[in-house]
Amino acid sequence: MILIADSGSTKTAWRLLDTHGEVAEALTSGINPYYRNTPEIAQMLEESLLPQLEGNTPGEIYFYGAGCSAKDKQEVVRAAIAQLYPSAEIHIHHDLEAAARALCGDKEGIACILGTGSNSCLYDGEKIVQNVPNLGFILGDEGSGGYMGKLLVQAFLNQELPEEIHNAFMARYNTNRDEIVDHVYRKPYPNRYMAGYAKFLFDHQQHPFIYQMICQCFADFFRKTVVKYPAYEQKETHFVGSIAFYFAEILRTVAKQHNITVGQILESPIAGLSLYHQQKITA
Repeated sequence: MILIADSGSTKTAWRLLDTHGEVAEALTSGINPYYRNTPEIAQMLEESLLPQLEGNTPGEIYFYGAGCSAKDKQEVVRAAIAQLYPSAEIHIHHDLEAAARALCGDKEGIACILGTGSNSCLYDGEKIVQNVPNLGFILGDEGSGGYMGKLLVQAFLNQELPEEIHNAFMARYNTNRDEIVDHVYRKPYPNRYMAGYAKFLFDHQQHPFIYQMICQCFADFFRKTVVKYPAYEQKETHFVGSIAFYFAEILRTVAKQHNITVGQILESPIAGLSLYHQQKITA
């Protein structure tokens, strides 16, 4: 049996497979080695993952995760998983590889992640050949839920929201500058905190001010990433992640304005990854 994980900063989807198909599935919180160390990850997996897998032990584990591009960060995750499954063969991959395999298959294309965070790559049908660097929550993450939240909160704190939107924001969150600053600068996972405000944007997307804010979010992403890939206009650009999925209509509109051809838009790559590895098992 093999265990597959697709992990973002917010949640991790797990699938346990054998030669006959899916054996079990599980859902845990996100595992990003930039925000969690090995003991924290191991404890979370022991408490949350093991009970859901009901004693099944995989021989191979393929973990695709946000923040897992650097070798040292991969080792943080590998060491945690090894505490649970010491005899398993463990493979740690960046979440971009999951996106590329699920979205592009064996064809060339540009694969983008728009969830709590954002990223992108150029895929040649077999491997990632170019990646415009993602600068993370503080310096980048354009197009993501965290970035959307930052735009909304900035407008709120700078008193730039239209009165009706300001009132709706206060009625929903009843927050203030001190509370927001505390979450962003003193508490863990500020990216998740900011991404939570994307739900407000979704609920009010018909308002012209909010609509333009969402458009700006995607335009910034295209300007900072997609248009920097060679001949991007001649390739299909695919998207995976909750932000891309739920704001798909606006995403397509802004993409067209930037001469970007949109291919697939998926909420999660886990189904595509499961199919990919299932085929490897039975080959």
